Amino acid sequence: MLSARMVELIQNHAPQLTSAVLTELTTNERTPSFHSMSLRDLEARVFRIYNHLGDWISAANERMAQEEFEYWGRQRQVQGVPLSEIVYAVILLKRQLSRYIRDNGLLESSLPRVDSDALLPVHLHSLQELNRMMSEFFDMALYHLARGYESEANRRHATGGS
Repeated sequence: MLSARMVELIQNHAPQLTSAVLTELTTNERTPSFHSMSLRDLEARVFRIYNHLGDWISAANERMAQEEFEYWGRQRQVQGVPLSEIVYAVILLKRQLSRYIRDNGLLESSLPRVDSDALLPVHLHSLQELNRMMSEFFDMALYHLARGYESEANRRHATGGS
């Protein structure tokens, strides 16, 4: 199981993770709709995702995440952001978190200090568990983003596009 220390480290590093994702979102050729969005809005949304990610993946609180991501999907549909760009934005969030954990040794710093022979199995198990939980979370997030996006598109279609 993902340790409480790892959850804490992810949340503590939310500002750095947010900054890196904002740079990618606002410059990546696959997310042109995000290039002209309010940085304040994007920063708040991305920070919220990272700041609550530990809670969402450790507590398996899908309802809270469902509401958050469906809301995000509805908002992006209203803004006219193509669904493909939204999906890629989530891919960037996931990649950045994986990269940050790998490059900054977050996994190692979350583990108790033991001799190196005993650490390897614990390290590998923790890494596998973290990858599994992250994958499940981001898969669920994509699903709820698409649901929110579709529900808003259907609502707008039913009301004549307003």
